[in-house]
Formats: sequence, structure tokens, C-alpha cells
Amino acid sequence: MTASASASPRDRTREDVFRLIRSGGSVTRAQLVKLTGLPRSTVNHAVTRLLAEGRVTEAEAETKGPGSGSGRPAAVLRAVTREAPVAGIDFGHNHINVALADSLGHPLAERHMELDVDLRATEAIDLAVQLLDELRSSQGVDDLAAVVAGVPGPLDIDTGLVRSPTILSSWVGLAPRQELERRLDVPVRAENDAVLGAYGERHLGAGRRHTDFLYIKASHGIGAGLVVGGQPYRGSLGLAGEIGHTPLPGHTEMCRCGNRGCLETVVSVTSLEAQIAHTHPNVEPGLLRLGQADDHITQRIFDEAGRTLGGMLAVLCNLLNPTALIIGGELGASGDAFIEGITTAVHRHAQPAIAACLDIVPAVLGTRAELLGALQLATTLVPR
Repeated sequence: MTASASASPRDRTREDVFRLIRSGGSVTRAQLVKLTGLPRSTVNHAVTRLLAEGRVTEAEAETKGPGSGSGRPAAVLRAVTREAPVAGIDFGHNHINVALADSLGHPLAERHMELDVDLRATEAIDLAVQLLDELRSSQGVDDLAAVVAGVPGPLDIDTGLVRSPTILSSWVGLAPRQELERRLDVPVRAENDAVLGAYGERHLGAGRRHTDFLYIKASHGIGAGLVVGGQPYRGSLGLAGEIGHTPLPGHTEMCRCGNRGCLETVVSVTSLEAQIAHTHPNVEPGLLRLGQADDHITQRIFDEAGRTLGGMLAVLCNLLNPTALIIGGELGASGDAFIEGITTAVHRHAQPAIAACLDIVPAVLGTRAELLGALQLATTLVPR
């Protein structure tokens, strides 16, 4: 999730150090050594290169006056903000989120719009461009350095085409990157949304302490972003992580993919809202509010959904031996019951040694993980 896999180890280390400086606002060399666990000489080499490239500055920290200590204050490193901002687009199954950020990834402005993205691909792309144009106008931004867009479905890593005729029927045959570049006249990168969620958590959230983890976006669909050795694992075609359409034994619910009993027919925003509405006929629908309420029936629904998802995640944990499961999306942000259900099932079904070293936590960035991940990734596309 750092530099390109084809980059040299020194280049990857330099990018890791730069991101720590950028996300921390200001940091000393000694703090970088502690944060990275790298030798001081390695950190110093990376910092020297970053200073020469003009990407960071180094100056003595301001003292607080008398009594602040007699020693010389440590020099503080800060990332340099470049002029051209970047943008991120998060296409969900039922929404579009758009944001502008400075070249360090700090958000400047955001917009949100509800839309059936699955069935209205061209309209969704046009609307995202419109929202982005409105943000640029409101912020007085003429040019963008780069744009990253997340799509809630499988993208072919070679062609850039959406590859699932059943999950995103109106997107099949479209290349989101080319469509957005044609409209925006800006370099664009398109990624699976769960990959971007993992990217956001890796650099800004719960994944900062982990190099091997699974990010699960549990929303209207279920997808996984795999991080192995600090890098995203996309599979041979870029289609890894499509777990939402794995069939569950004993379930016959009809799925939008055309099969029956898929994971997301049992564990998804739509499924849980239906269950909650059935058990609370007199309560106004509202998944997050109900998920956070102290209601025994609702909490049981979330717990059971978490156990169902956790049973499948236990298999992935046995296969990959990650150190963390980070649960994002609306369900990840719905409260303790869902996470507790996942934890119970994973500890029951995963190998004990694997479960013992596993952190199971909600995404620190909540439902913004994909959008903030897009902004963070966009900063790496800015010419140096």
C-alpha cells in the first residue's frame, strides 16, 4: 500500500517515511525511527532524499519560552504542500461521495449524493463530474493534479474494464478511468472500493500498525481489501476480494447476481434493514440509529449477521494469517454487536494460534475510509 511493487526497497522506504511525515503534520527523525522500526541510518538516508526533492522541510521546533528545557530542540520535519489539489470519488452501490484535498491529502471540501449507482452507470459518472466541478468552483480550484475513483465491483487490472455482468450490470464494458479522464481531462486512477478502504486504513486508520490485514467493507455489498506485506493483493486479474457472492450453505435467498444464498443476501445493509423492519413494524427505518440503540432484538440481528460474516472470515484468516480484521462500511460503524458477532465466530472457527494474534476492530475512518483512501492514493500520483 506504499510505493509501487516494482520500486526499489529504498524507494519504498522513502515513500513510507514521507507518508508518516505527511500524516503526522510534524515529526522528528527520532520519532520516525521509533515509528518505522528502521535503523537511524536508513531513516536519515530517506529524509535526505526527501529534503533534496523538496518534498519536506526541516527546521528547529519552536520552544515555549523559559522553562522549556536547556537542550537544543529537535529539528521537525514537515511535508511541503504543492499548489494543485487532488480529488477522490467514492461510488457506492447507493451513493456517490466526492472530495477535494490538498496535495498532502488533507480534505478541503466534500459532497454526497444518493443514487442507484449499480443500474445507472453513465448517470453516476456524469453526476460525480458535476459534483466535482461544483466543489472546484466553490473552492476556486482551476486545475487538479490527479483523481482516484473507487468502484463497488471487480475491475480488470489489465483492461480497466468492469468485469461482472451481474454485480454492476450497467457498468459492464465500461472503463471508469477512461470515462472520467475524458470528462475531466485529468489523470485518473480507478480501483475497487474495498482496496481504497484498505488503503485509507493502512495510512490513516487502524491498519497503520499492520502490514498484513484484511479490510472488509460491509455495506450494501460485501467486499474485501487484502493487504499482504504492506502491499495490496489484487490477484492475477485484479479481482481478489469479491467475497460477497460466496454461497452460504442452507440459504436460498435470491441474490442480484442471479444465484441464491450469497453472503450479501444475508449480511448487508439491505438485508438487515428488512429484518429490523420486520421485527419493529412501528419504528421508522434507520439502520445506524437502530444499530446504536439499546434494543435487544436489533442487537441480536446485528450479532447474528456478524457471526455469519465471521464464519467466512475465519476461513480467510486460516488461509492468510493476518494480524488484523478491519471492518468498514455502514455495518462496521453500526455499533458493538456486529463486531462482537464477528469476533465470536472467528475465535470459534479460526485456528487458535491465528485467532490469538488477531485484532478485530471497526474501521477508524468509518464510512469515509474509501473516500479518504482515494484522496491518499491520489497524492501519490502527483508528479514529483
